Amino acid sequence: MKILVLKNGFIEVSKKSRKKQCSFGMLLLLLTAVIIFCISCRKSPPPEPYTPTPYQIEIPYGFPIMLNIPTDNPMSVEGIELGRTLFYDGRLNGRTHPDSLMSCFTCHQQENSFEVGKPRPYPFGVTGQSTHHAMLPMINLVWNMGTFGWDGSVGSIEEDVLVVISAPTEFDSSPEKVVNTIKNIDGYPEFFKKAFGTKEVTVDRIAKAIAQFVRTLISSDSKFDKYLRGEEQLSPEELRGFVLFTTEEGADCFHCHGGSGNPLFTTNKFYNNGKDSVFTDPFDRFGVTGDPMEKGAYKATTLRNIELTGPYMHDGRFETLDEVVEFYSKQLISTPYIDPLMHHIVNGGIQLTPNEKADLMAFIKTLRDEEFLTNPVFAKPDRMPGL
Repeated sequence: MKILVLKNGFIEVSKKSRKKQCSFGMLLLLLTAVIIFCISCRKSPPPEPYTPTPYQIEIPYGFPIMLNIPTDNPMSVEGIELGRTLFYDGRLNGRTHPDSLMSCFTCHQQENSFEVGKPRPYPFGVTGQSTHHAMLPMINLVWNMGTFGWDGSVGSIEEDVLVVISAPTEFDSSPEKVVNTIKNIDGYPEFFKKAFGTKEVTVDRIAKAIAQFVRTLISSDSKFDKYLRGEEQLSPEELRGFVLFTTEEGADCFHCHGGSGNPLFTTNKFYNNGKDSVFTDPFDRFGVTGDPMEKGAYKATTLRNIELTGPYMHDGRFETLDEVVEFYSKQLISTPYIDPLMHHIVNGGIQLTPNEKADLMAFIKTLRDEEFLTNPVFAKPDRMPGL
């Protein structure tokens, strides 16, 4: 209760009342300060996680709709660009000396349909050791469901990158060495941040980025593709070759390499196609599965751009396509392990005439895709980080 006193003709609040008002004001001031302090100390919401720009593969006309894109490595514009840069960077093997630079591009060159395109001896790695087998081209691998390599021992493109890094016949390096080199190149950490959200460079991210780029290497614009789309006509020779290719009575190629119903021109399966009578190579399909009936069996490669990807067969034994056609025509070797799809084995081959060989070759050459071989999107970037 306020106490009023008369002093010098004026009514004043007593000292006791003023004291109470002062205490209340200080309490109110203190409470306000506490509220302001609490508000200022309130944690701000965490920043939104970085999301790279999603990339959608456009499936070409007539191609399978099922793609092999791992759920833990979705495609993105930034990831693909990082992978493309790493693909062409000679420092990817963990070295910086000019005499020891080696990248994916060393053995997978665009003008050769992302294959080395060189005759025997096989390509060799940094140490000078030759690879076990000839190179395989990088074409339409996004439709490979998980059997990479001549023997199918590699389960994904990501895994293949890791194998190449450590293989003594290729990079002969280590994940630690590669990561240490890449992370210390100006520009790469920021590149990784755009692709994966942070500047951290890891071998897992390196493999994922390269795999994203490789999955974009799609060939679908050959003369034969244009024929199927109604944009071009095949010549009489090419049409006769197409009939030979897709019939058992003809060249009987389609069982292993597909045809108009399989635009990949490979089944991505493994066959003993009658090359040998003795099997000592530990890197055949039998070496993976242990199934005796897969001795001497190797991947049926795609025939797209095949005229650019010699030498041919897993061991590069044939230098030219003419040699390959002659082999299937007259040189097959029958063994207990021959694939049952080799229907002409009892005759030693399909016994093509010279004219049939010419027609078959004419059709095979319609699978050449110039747009794929020259597309700047697949080429080496104009600038490399740190250079």
